[in-house]
Amino acid sequence: MNAEKTLNFKDKEYLKEQIFDILSFYYPRCIDKKNGGYINGFLRDGTIMDEETKHLVGTSRFIYIFSLGALLDGPEWCKKAAHHGLQFLENYHRDKENNGYFFELENQEVIDSSKQAYGHAFALLASSIALQAGIPGAKEVVNNLFSITEQYFYDSEYGYYMEEWNEDWTKSSSYRGQNANMHMCEALLTAFEATGDKKYINRAYHLAKRVTGELAEQTGGMVWEHFKEDWKPDWEYNKMDTKDEFRPYGFVPGHQVEWSKLLLWLDRHKSEPWMLSRSKELFLTAWKRAWDQSFGGMYYSLSPEGTVIDHDKNYWVMAEIIAASALLATKTGGDSFWNYYNETFSYCNKHFIDHTYGAWYPLLSEQNKPYSEEKSSAPKTDYHPASACYQVMRALSFL
Repeated sequence: MNAEKTLNFKDKEYLKEQIFDILSFYYPRCIDKKNGGYINGFLRDGTIMDEETKHLVGTSRFIYIFSLGALLDGPEWCKKAAHHGLQFLENYHRDKENNGYFFELENQEVIDSSKQAYGHAFALLASSIALQAGIPGAKEVVNNLFSITEQYFYDSEYGYYMEEWNEDWTKSSSYRGQNANMHMCEALLTAFEATGDKKYINRAYHLAKRVTGELAEQTGGMVWEHFKEDWKPDWEYNKMDTKDEFRPYGFVPGHQVEWSKLLLWLDRHKSEPWMLSRSKELFLTAWKRAWDQSFGGMYYSLSPEGTVIDHDKNYWVMAEIIAASALLATKTGGDSFWNYYNETFSYCNKHFIDHTYGAWYPLLSEQNKPYSEEKSSAPKTDYHPASACYQVMRALSFL
């Protein structure tokens, strides 16, 4: 008998179990008792492969997943582990002279002093969910981060977030990207739910409408990754480099799906008809163009012409499909999106979830084979699947 046939991927206890299986892979081995913060690098069986790298995004994502554990009434160590990370964020990532947060450290030493919108978005996300979980000190971090992003990153002329500054905020990059704006939208939604302050939801609404509307209209309906300083598409930036962690080349189907999710998350608080229609359009376009009908899973990147240029399967893309399809299914009340949900979760259960050691494999080939024994390097932390399961649980509560 195939055990998978008995699984109910919509069962809240099953979803909760997935989150705590992830936490149990990382805890307590990820707690760096010597330098503070978290250890980020692990092989498949949990063996440490990198104990020095402290990445702003990784630190923030660990805070996030442990805060989720606390929100879901997990063991007391969830709250302690989240607070442990929040302290490191403030004591070492934060620039006490110029404010803002350093992008990368080696133990406690800064090795990348840049101030990046992407990293600040995740720090805002982490501190906001920590505030919801009652982690001490989180409220002050949320307030400081929003102040920083308003002062330095938000470009009121264009209505989007700029990408990057140097350490003392005297020189900014001309690069503009949708990825940081997408995660700022996610962080702002979470900050609104943590505080009830409408400034967060109003900005999230503004970003979602602009990116999935005006920006996408420039590029045929899907959201392109890279832009010039005037927010015109930059078709040459990182050309054919689909493996850049934060600035991959191409139309990334996973990001179309992620925006689909964000639009319906926004819809809970500030509903307008275009949100559902645009959410469906982005999701279905990504599925049609990038779902692998032979081996399952969604391809990673498409060319400007819409052809597949990276056939690999990335764990976070699958997690975003799970979240988006669940939100679409609960919003529409139809079976079609639950079919997408079940197909994707079944695929992940078979290929991505490590049933022996826990957590998810990071990257598979087109034929769903792991490339190495690496389970997690900075800044993975399995934030995407943990977050997806949490969002599905929330969506089901709206039925």
